[in-house]
Amino acid sequence: MVDEVNVGIIGAGTVSRQYLETFARIAAVRLTAVADLDVERAKAAAEPAGGRGMSVDDLLSSDDVDVVVNLTIPAAHVEIDRRAIAAGKSVYSEKPLALTVADAVQLIEEAAAAGVRLGCAPDTVLGTGTQTARRAIDDGLIGRPVAASATMLIPGHEYWHPHPDFFYLPGAGPLLDRGPYEITALVTMLGPVIEVIGLSSRPFGTRTIRSGPRTGESFPVEVDTHVTGSLRHASGAISTIIMSFDAVATRASNIEVHGDKASLIAPNPNKFVGDVLVKELSDTDWRVLEPNAGYLDGARGYGIADLISTAPGRERAGGPLAAHVLDIQLSVLTSAERRQAVMPVTTCERPDPVPLSAVPGGLRG
Repeated sequence: MVDEVNVGIIGAGTVSRQYLETFARIAAVRLTAVADLDVERAKAAAEPAGGRGMSVDDLLSSDDVDVVVNLTIPAAHVEIDRRAIAAGKSVYSEKPLALTVADAVQLIEEAAAAGVRLGCAPDTVLGTGTQTARRAIDDGLIGRPVAASATMLIPGHEYWHPHPDFFYLPGAGPLLDRGPYEITALVTMLGPVIEVIGLSSRPFGTRTIRSGPRTGESFPVEVDTHVTGSLRHASGAISTIIMSFDAVATRASNIEVHGDKASLIAPNPNKFVGDVLVKELSDTDWRVLEPNAGYLDGARGYGIADLISTAPGRERAGGPLAAHVLDIQLSVLTSAERRQAVMPVTTCERPDPVPLSAVPGGLRG
């Protein structure tokens, strides 16, 4: 039985809508408050969902908030998480957990000392897509995993987002913004990483907004926008990642894992569902695996339900995993800058698998 918890959201931006929709469905989560620098925007988000809009300070001191969901910009994640932990509240943060590995590790230590829980997106890997792929690997369907690849190649957010500047600032870029999905899936399936080699480039110094009220406005690019990396997992498997805002399109699989018996295609790790394909040497074509693991009908916010239903230290979307994924990402960028291999300084256990099941606590109605 999962007890109902009171949740408060800090940050009423675009992504908050997805969390609010999910919380309205999950029986174990009760939204009580939304805070934002713009209190009126917080009220507009909270009141239709039955919560109260307020300032950040008021939410952090509120007695009816047990878990803070931090949806602020990456540069504010550590400050907000630290204040919430100091207030005795558990935290679930949007990715990245921090902008430096040292800050991420310190957050983990502070949460443990305070006796509160610390979780971090992405929780998409808890869905049937990645979890079915993981189970196939764990069950030996592809044999011993030898190699994997993860690909994300798109034109860039300026083609669809009305305010894309954020995606080209420190703390974002293709690797830090989208890479957490792919790398978290790779670590979930293949385990922690012990060595990386990276290369990166920044073909354009400015970008031009293509949609919305700011169409035609240019803005500076402050991060590399095409990043490749080779990751050596402790298991011996080697993964290759390509993360780019500099491509028109691709036909590459989101994730492929190759073993000595079969190859596997996993679905987009930015989504909870999707077909898992397997092809053995004797097969004439790819075959689709029936979903056999993961939370059914997942949506952003399921990580909070998982957080409150698991034993301390067993969070599947927990701080140690998020810190290790951040470490891998920053190591790739450091390697690209230094032109040499880099060893991440953190590690983590593979999260416990998710059995095929409904969200912890069930859905309302």
